[in-house]
Parts: sequence; C-alpha cells; structure tokens
Amino acid sequence: MEKVSLQQTQLFRGMTDLDVKTALRALHAVERAYPKGAIILHSGEPTVRMGLVLSGGVTIESCGSWGKRTILDHIGPGQLFAESYAILETEPLQVNVCVSEDCRVLLLDLTGLRRAEPWAAAVTRNLLTATARKNFKLSLRSFHTAPTTVRERVTAYLNTEAMRRSSREFDIPFDRQQLADYLNLDRTALSKELGKMRKDGLIEFRKNHFALLV
Repeated sequence: MEKVSLQQTQLFRGMTDLDVKTALRALHAVERAYPKGAIILHSGEPTVRMGLVLSGGVTIESCGSWGKRTILDHIGPGQLFAESYAILETEPLQVNVCVSEDCRVLLLDLTGLRRAEPWAAAVTRNLLTATARKNFKLSLRSFHTAPTTVRERVTAYLNTEAMRRSSREFDIPFDRQQLADYLNLDRTALSKELGKMRKDGLIEFRKNHFALLV
C-alpha cells in the first residue's frame, strides 16, 4: 500500500524537509499500522494526539444509545483526524475513529505546538486551513441528509461528489453499508433506490464507482 509523501499532506504542505523533520521530533510522531475494523480512538476518551492518515482510510463514526451507527466523515491519505480534540486536550471524544481499510497512521502530540518556532507557526497555519476545510465538509452532510426521500439524499450526495471531482464519473469512499450509514438510511432501502435510479437511466454504478447520466 503506497504511502502519501508528508509534504503532500494537509499538515506539512509548503514546509522544508528540515522543518518537517524538526516538527516530527517535537510532536513525538509515531507511525502505526491498523487493520480494517480496528478502532484508533474511542468515544468518551480525551486525547492529546491527532492522526494523519498515510495510507488506507478511516471513518469518523457516532453510535447512538441504541447502537445505531452514523458515519460523519471519511478520512483518506494526507488528511487529519481528531485535531480539534487534541488541541482541547481534556475534551472527551464524541465519536469513534474506525479503520475502514487497512491503514498506516502518523500520531502526533499537539502539545509540542506551544513552541515559538518557525515550523510550529507553519504547522499551525496548515492545521487551521485543514480544520476549516473539514468543518465545511461536515456541514455538507446536513445538506445530504436533510431531504426526506431516499432518492433526494442519494442525488444530493452524488451531485456534491461530481462537483468536487469536476467529473460526472467518480469513486466514492464508502461501501453500501457505509453510504447508508452516512446518509442515515436503511441499507436495503438504499440499494433498492439505487436500482430504480439505474433503471430510470439516471445513474450507472459498480461497487463504489458511479457515473451520473443526466
């Protein structure tokens, strides 16, 4: 599994090799591998470490009191997770960080950002930008789940992905169950509606690859 270059990631973009190496030491960076299905961070526990996905992927999930899973976001290579909790330090996580596919993750202790050094300023700027982008991405989920019908939710999500990729043909980061959880739908209802949309000539798909036809 190919890993992303650190200087291509959200956190270290635009930094020199020396500054990246200095930051990794100061932030006590630890690289770890996790298998699909593992939980990296658990709801209810605080953390001073945030994660940077190097390969594979993780999902941010919320579990209700009745055990219903809701997927809030997918984090892929080069992206961050738990950064807000790591900055707050004592605030317990309201979500689980779960491995959606075998992955390698860089864990970083953000207490090291208190240093008044050039690398810390660069990391802080990148972290602020990444957090703003993530907040925007999470806000999109409210638009995807607001419609009342299954077709409207699917259409809203697929249209967003098409605009984001500047293409009417693309891969999504979710399997069927994950997509159902993200859209807050029953998997059977989702699969049935996807079949109807294909029959109506609106979409074509195979596994997680979709094409919008109209």
